[in-house]
Amino acid sequence: MGSLIFSINLTLDGCVDHREGIADDETHAHFTRLMDESGAMLWGRVTYEMMEVYWPAVARGDEEAPPAMREWAVKLDAKPKYVVSSTRRDFPWANSHHIAGDLREGVQRLKDATPGGVLLGSGKLAIQLDRLDLIDEYKLLVHPRIAGHGPTLYQDGLPGTRELELLSAQPLRNGAMAMHYRRAR
Repeated sequence: MGSLIFSINLTLDGCVDHREGIADDETHAHFTRLMDESGAMLWGRVTYEMMEVYWPAVARGDEEAPPAMREWAVKLDAKPKYVVSSTRRDFPWANSHHIAGDLREGVQRLKDATPGGVLLGSGKLAIQLDRLDLIDEYKLLVHPRIAGHGPTLYQDGLPGTRELELLSAQPLRNGAMAMHYRRAR
């Protein structure tokens, strides 16, 4: 059985707005490594729709992009992508699959079928999956910025505190800190 690993960019004040992170070669290389280590990606519909309007075009070479971004896009295009949505059923981006029905059962089946682990990249979906005790690890990239606005990580709250065990902390040259935690059970 694979793990469900929640990974996201956030600022020091917890903002998860994708426009607030440092989008340089080092950051893209970091997330490319995380994707390489996982067997599949998992997103909510909103994140999927944000990604599908840009990254397939980068992968095809229709959009100008630095080499690190293009590498990310090509690998993302090839990676199995699973999307949780109750409102959309059609996901035409290459290797995209819909998870419908019971959330707990659908994600648990995906974890069981993906020994390399599943990389979760949607903040709102993470709250739902954390409430279901399905997240095993957290790989957070904390950027040296204070955004002063939201959305923020876990702004909708959890029923209780999650105790985590630090596995590693790696600074990036751009000042961001890659933090890896495992759920303390």
